[in-house]
Amino acid sequence: MTEKKNLGKRLKRFIPLYLMMIPGAVYLIINNYIPMTGIVIAFKQFNYGKGIWGSPFIGFKNFEFLFATKDAWIITRNTLLYNVVFIVLGTACAIAVAILLNEIHSSAAKKIYQTTILVPFLISIVVVSYLVYAFLSTESGFLNKTILPALGLEPVSWYTESKYWPFILILVNLWKGLGYNCIIYYATLVGIDRGYYEAAVIDGANRWQQVVHITLPALKPTIITLTLMAIGRIFYSDFGLFYQVPMNSGPLLDVTNTIDTYVYRGLMSLNNISMASAAGVYQSLIGFLLVLAANFIVKKGSSENALF
Repeated sequence: MTEKKNLGKRLKRFIPLYLMMIPGAVYLIINNYIPMTGIVIAFKQFNYGKGIWGSPFIGFKNFEFLFATKDAWIITRNTLLYNVVFIVLGTACAIAVAILLNEIHSSAAKKIYQTTILVPFLISIVVVSYLVYAFLSTESGFLNKTILPALGLEPVSWYTESKYWPFILILVNLWKGLGYNCIIYYATLVGIDRGYYEAAVIDGANRWQQVVHITLPALKPTIITLTLMAIGRIFYSDFGLFYQVPMNSGPLLDVTNTIDTYVYRGLMSLNNISMASAAGVYQSLIGFLLVLAANFIVKKGSSENALF
């Protein structure tokens, strides 16, 4: 009886926490877990009249849309390579800016810089696409009308020249996403005990040595966690970035077409929900396997930093 009473007391003590957990748990169940039953659509020829369960089962034929087409290699290459560059450059730039913010001693200036860096992340990608258009428009863009003439260069038809767009997309992605990751790294830096830096100064360490031997090791768990999460979505792409920003320009498809935009275009032209579902399953499965592989590698080298 005593053990049961103690158990009851412990449960009562945590009741407020359980109540706080309920809304989040309900949201996850409704938004993430119940829709997972729709995976079955990927293996069926969906018919609106028959519904999900009444539609005929066709196995893996929907997946052939992604692999049998001549564009399969292009969209897979673009999706993977862009995301690899986004992860590497995004992480490096976010860490660098977070370290610079941490070196600012004025609280007012620090708040101004933090807000300025974070604002692009909060802007809609549609607005971003028109900001980019304001710079790159052939007839009235800022570059063609102001910058290039000042340099003695001819105007460029940006929306028909595909060779420039890998750099443009990378630049836009860095500009828009830098603030979010930077704030996460900065929050980690704020929690580092200043005593480590004071001891390093006494030992004669310069700024660069402090960054290498104190700052980066302290950021290591955060870097690994964010990188593993990014790897899980490496087969996904920012639809707005690759569709809205290039203005769905046909001449740019070779360098802007990814799995998500390809499926969207196929869905709009073919109205094939089963094919779109198959692409989603493919992306999720590959992302899950990549996270397992990356986590296994991290666990081998530093088990305390692995996710599981």
